[in-house]
Amino acid sequence: MSRLIDVENLTLQFDTDEGRITAVDDVSFSLEAGEVMGLVGESGSGKSVTAKSLMKLNPRNAIYGPATNITLHLDDGPVDVMSLQTDHDMKIVRGGSISLIFQEPMASFAPAISIGDQMVEQLLIHTSFSPTQAKELSIEMLDRVGISDANTRFGQYAFELSGGMRQRAMIAMALSTKPRLLIADEPTTALDVTIQAQVIDLMKDIVSEFGMGIIFITHDLGVIAQTADTVAVMYLGRLVEHGSVRDVIRRPAHPYTRGLLAALPTLDDIDAPLTPIPGDIPSPLERPSGCVYNTRCQEVLGRRCAREVPTFSNVSADHTAACHLHDSESGSL
Repeated sequence: MSRLIDVENLTLQFDTDEGRITAVDDVSFSLEAGEVMGLVGESGSGKSVTAKSLMKLNPRNAIYGPATNITLHLDDGPVDVMSLQTDHDMKIVRGGSISLIFQEPMASFAPAISIGDQMVEQLLIHTSFSPTQAKELSIEMLDRVGISDANTRFGQYAFELSGGMRQRAMIAMALSTKPRLLIADEPTTALDVTIQAQVIDLMKDIVSEFGMGIIFITHDLGVIAQTADTVAVMYLGRLVEHGSVRDVIRRPAHPYTRGLLAALPTLDDIDAPLTPIPGDIPSPLERPSGCVYNTRCQEVLGRRCAREVPTFSNVSADHTAACHLHDSESGSL
């Protein structure tokens, strides 16, 4: 596999009426072509903000840190995303090389414009297709994601489709420009379990057929276990663990990851009580010093966790965690 995108030292703050808040703090990761990376964490962890940063889709009050570097590797050479300033420059990224599937497609499709017209419009912007060619490809993509009678659905509006069908239409629209990277922001959260399984299978087929990379954002580690190759765990704007799905789920190294897994229900023992993570995720205006998880951690090592930001340590060859439990100095607290 070849490298698709490199994110280095991504830091993002927002100027608000209450002051400047940090939403993403020094996040770094890479993605290979054909790789599915799960980005997991509670609501407020910074998952969606991180994903939108790859397309610079955050609002105007967003301030990127000076060390932030995002490099998209295309056939024509690398693209420095942070250097792109105008909407015209961003066309190569937004809807071109990177597509985004939102959690609720009803809020993403324009209600007064047919699904087909919206698909055609984006193809006319990002490709050299004629309107006739754009329509033919749009209908083909609707059919390929499993929407029956695609020719009829092409002329319908979002409110005329079921939730699962709208999500499939959103996936078809995202894929029609043949992006190198697909960002799926909680695409199964609003769907029932049967449709969830169908969407997950569809995304697996997409990776196999198109060879694209996918960043799959969710709070559900169970979904990630079925979908992703690697997983990155976020808490309050920081990455705390990263590795292969198999290794992270079988041998979680960070207390937060262990807490997320313990909170999942299990069919093996339906009477077992759920174990929630104590407390609530702090406000970005009141970020804890040291390890951002120390205020909720059940394995906190004392003053050091409250003072020092942990660095990533190797748990195994392809598994790292940012926790003082795993660094070389953990015995000298």
